Amino acid sequence: MSDFDDLISANRTFADDFQLGGFDGVAHAGVAIVTCMDSRIDPLNMLGLKAGDAKIFRNPGGRVTDQALEALVLGVHLLNVNRILVIPHTRCAMASSTLDQVREKVGASAGQDVSWQTFSMVPDQQAALGDDVHKVVSHPLIPDSVKVGGFIYDVDSGLIDQKF
Repeated sequence: MSDFDDLISANRTFADDFQLGGFDGVAHAGVAIVTCMDSRIDPLNMLGLKAGDAKIFRNPGGRVTDQALEALVLGVHLLNVNRILVIPHTRCAMASSTLDQVREKVGASAGQDVSWQTFSMVPDQQAALGDDVHKVVSHPLIPDSVKVGGFIYDVDSGLIDQKF
């Protein structure tokens, strides 16, 4: 018996009616999304997209990190991306907690000192979103023809609000 039996079983059911085989890996709607890892976010459905339409990069806080920029450059040049949406969300722990608070919670859970661990907190979500959009539009490998937008996703209403 495995700790993952429920998920393996669900995968078998998923595979019984699998329709996604043979996809070419490009973003058929030309969309890339950078968003948070929060499970309340369903990036494809919230934008009316389906599997194969978009490239999705997720991390705590939905920030445009160096790794996110790498993914976006690859998406633009190799995977048909011509629109990029940066979408953090309301009630995000990374934006509503301090570094000390997160370290305290993680330390209590881990049962050890975590003062050495970095966490990318977001003290001003709107300013961070503006900075992240700027990182994308000013990147030398993201051409001006690529449209970039910054949005906040409301986890309570399901709506996105364009800020940049």
